[in-house]
Amino acid sequence: MSDFILSVRNLSKSFSGIKALDAVQFNLKRGEVHSLMGENGAGKSTFMKILIGLLKPDSGEIIFEGQNLEEGHTGDKLKKGISMIHQELLVVPELTVAQNIFLGREKRVSGRNAFFSGWLNDSDINRPAAQLMEQMGVNIAPDTKMKYLSVAQMQMVEIAKAISNEAKIIIMDEPTSAISDKEVATLFNIIRDLKSKGVSVIYISHKMDEIFAISDTITVLRDGKYVGSKPANDLDRNSLISMMVGRELTQMFPKPERNFGKEVLAVRGLSKKGKFTNIHFNVRGGEILGLAGLMGAGRTEIARAIFGLDKPDSGEVVLSGNEKAIHSPRAALKSGIGYVSEDRKGLGFIPGMSIKDNMTLSSIFRHRKGIFINEESEMYATDQMVLDLQIKTSGIDKKVTLLSGGNQQKVVIGRVLLASPDIVILDEPTRGVDIVAKFEIYKLIRDLTKQGIAIIMISSELPEILGMSDRILVLSKGKQTALLSREEATQELIMKYAVA
Repeated sequence: MSDFILSVRNLSKSFSGIKALDAVQFNLKRGEVHSLMGENGAGKSTFMKILIGLLKPDSGEIIFEGQNLEEGHTGDKLKKGISMIHQELLVVPELTVAQNIFLGREKRVSGRNAFFSGWLNDSDINRPAAQLMEQMGVNIAPDTKMKYLSVAQMQMVEIAKAISNEAKIIIMDEPTSAISDKEVATLFNIIRDLKSKGVSVIYISHKMDEIFAISDTITVLRDGKYVGSKPANDLDRNSLISMMVGRELTQMFPKPERNFGKEVLAVRGLSKKGKFTNIHFNVRGGEILGLAGLMGAGRTEIARAIFGLDKPDSGEVVLSGNEKAIHSPRAALKSGIGYVSEDRKGLGFIPGMSIKDNMTLSSIFRHRKGIFINEESEMYATDQMVLDLQIKTSGIDKKVTLLSGGNQQKVVIGRVLLASPDIVILDEPTRGVDIVAKFEIYKLIRDLTKQGIAIIMISSELPEILGMSDRILVLSKGKQTALLSREEATQELIMKYAVA
C-alpha cells in the first residue's frame, strides 16, 4: 500500500483562457498535516475546489487510496471521505447549530433510518452536537440559531461539521481566520488527535506562525504553478516567503509616525446588556487604536455600536467634542465614520455587483448629476482608487467575486475611503489574505494615519495588533481590562488581561 492517501499529477484548469492551475503536483501522506501556501491568486482555492468536487479539471489525474478519483459533486467526495472547511462560511442562518452540523445526515446521525420513522426530534442531533462542541472546548448551545452567532463562533461550528463527517482527508481553508489564539490552540489539539487516528489534513493559511506550528510538509504554488514541496523543518519564515513571492519582503510592519492630532472620537460609558459594559476610550487623528481580546470579548459588538449597526443601552459617542446620536450606518457615514466588517462576504460587499458599483456604494451621492448618476465621475473615482490600492483586476466592471480575497478586501476598504471618513474602524482587516496583500494593507493603513485619519483596528492576530497599534485596548468578557501603550505591550501582557 502506498504511503500516499492522495496523489495529484499534472492538474490544470483554465478560466476564459487564463490558467488558474498549470500542471500542479501534490502528494499527501496518511496522518500528516500538509500545508498549501501561496499568494492570493496562486491557485490554492481552485485546487481545493477540484478536490472537493466543486470544479472539474481540464487535465491531470487525482489518485485517492490507489484509485483514480472520479469526477463527481461534493456529496460524492464526502461519501468517499474528503471533507472541507471553507474560507467563506457556508451556514444556514435560520437553522440551529446542530442542524447545520448534521445537515443532510440527520436520519443517519439520529439512528432513524426507517422510511416511516416519524418526525425527527431535535434532541436526537442536539446531543451529539453538544458532545462535539464540548470535545472542541467551545461553549455554544446546540439549539442556538446560527444567525445569532459571531463570525468566530460560526467558524468553530464549521470546524465541528467537518470533523463530524469522519473524513479520511479534511481540507481546512483559513480555519482560524476569525478565531482567537485560545480557539486556535483548541483546533491544533483537535488536528493532532485527528493525525493520531490516521486522518490527513490539507491546511491553508496565511498565518506563518500557524504553518510552522502544525505542518509536517509545506507545498508552495505561485501563479498557478507548482514551486516545490519541503518538510516544514527545512524551511524558515524568510525562505518560505521567498518561495511564495520569488523575492524577499522588507520590514513587515511600517514604522509608526506618532504624529497625532486632536481627539476625533471618544467613547464614554458605552454598554449593551450581554455584550459589553462601561467601555471608555478615545482616538486621536493619525492614531491606530488596537482592540484585542479572545472570542466573545465584545470587540466586534463595540464596533457595530459605534457605527450604528446595533443600539447600545447606555453611554455616548463623542465626535470632535460633539456628542452624536448615531442610530444607523447612514448617520455614521455622514458623521465621518467608516467601517470595514470582519464578514467581508456578508457585510463587506454585494457579490452580484461590479467592482465599480461596490466601490462607490457609500459615496454615490458624490456622483449625482441632477437625478441621475454621473457615470464618468463614478468611473474616474473607482479607477483612481483601484490604482492607489493596487487592486489586481482586468476592469472595474468585473464582478467583485472574481477577485482574490486580498483584492476583495481592498475593494471594501476603497469603498470606505471614497466616503472621505475621519475615522475608520477595521475589523479583522487582513482576514484571509496572503502575506503580500497583508503587507500592502499595512502600508495603506499607515498612509491613512499620515492623512490624519484615526483608525480603530480589531484583530485576532497578536503580532498584527502589536506591530500596527499605537495603543491597545484589551477586552475580556465584555469588559475593558487594560489600555496599553505601544512601548509596554507584549503578547504575554495582552493575554494576561484578555483572560482576566
